[in-house]
Amino acid sequence: MNEWIDELCDLTAAGERAVLVTVAGIRGSAPREVGAKMIVSADATIGTIGGGQLEYQCTRIAAGMLGDDETPALRKFPLGSSMGQCCGGVVDILFEPIASRLPGWLRDLRTLHGQREPAVIVTHLRGDTDKCIITTTDAFGDAATAQPDVVTTAREGLETGRRAHRIGDWFFEDVVGTDFNIAVFGAGHVGSAVVRSLSALDCNVRWIDSRRNIFRDTPANVRAIESSEPALEVAAMPPGSCFLVMTHSHAIDYEICNRILRRGDAVYCGLIGSISKRRRFEKRFRAEGMQERDIEQLVCPIGVDGITGKKPAEIAVAAAAEVLQAWERVNRAAEPKFPANVRPLKRRR
Repeated sequence: MNEWIDELCDLTAAGERAVLVTVAGIRGSAPREVGAKMIVSADATIGTIGGGQLEYQCTRIAAGMLGDDETPALRKFPLGSSMGQCCGGVVDILFEPIASRLPGWLRDLRTLHGQREPAVIVTHLRGDTDKCIITTTDAFGDAATAQPDVVTTAREGLETGRRAHRIGDWFFEDVVGTDFNIAVFGAGHVGSAVVRSLSALDCNVRWIDSRRNIFRDTPANVRAIESSEPALEVAAMPPGSCFLVMTHSHAIDYEICNRILRRGDAVYCGLIGSISKRRRFEKRFRAEGMQERDIEQLVCPIGVDGITGKKPAEIAVAAAAEVLQAWERVNRAAEPKFPANVRPLKRRR
């Protein structure tokens, strides 16, 4: 998730110094992925790079870099007996002090992200750690330091959806809006609990209900929609979306599921209810001529195996986990590969 952009901008706007701490490389097992970030200021730590002792040590180092004359640094941390962690891998951490004023690259990035324009942060990890922002058509910041093959690599990453990765001394971080889209139909006790669980993920949630004034405390990445015909909202979701159906009405549930399954492009279609409810729906689907392969996409009851609780929070955890499993199963990205046409990447002086 990219909340760190606004958090860092807000700190600098308030005149506070901060250190941006980023996982810039991993070899072996590690607690977080490449690109994970946290921000350390004089009186707060925002975000997490995980790892307990690793994060503790990095927080201490970052706190010591809040002075006026500090420069970026790349440090290596073996996660073994010396750090008391059993991951056993090696993690490269980039420490970037941010002065109490908004850096140009961060200003440009915030503008692009606010406009929902995908971009890549490109950082050279040696020397003065130059940083530039690359989009499909433009380059911002210290773009002059990035040779053409670096720009090409950044733009290929945008096209292929490549995750944060490092090639030699160059570090590429894609900053794009998530395409993990979820529709939750129903704002009752269970629907509200499900949305609370999902809102902590890097996803976009459309929360739909036909009842007036039903929504309360909508999270930032959730769009609440009052609709007299909630089934029509199925068509508003992009291909490859996930759906959770849990309205107050079996008739509404049926119409929504009918439209989802006939689309044929859902990553997940979950319906709250019992096996008997599922069988009744299946019987009607078949009578109306729905193909068996489409009917088989319906998940009912919902929730990962092993969680049997019926409280809204318990159902929510189980359902959110099942949605996440389905999403990762379909969208698990391959490890980034080094493009043959940009080898090698060298530092331009």
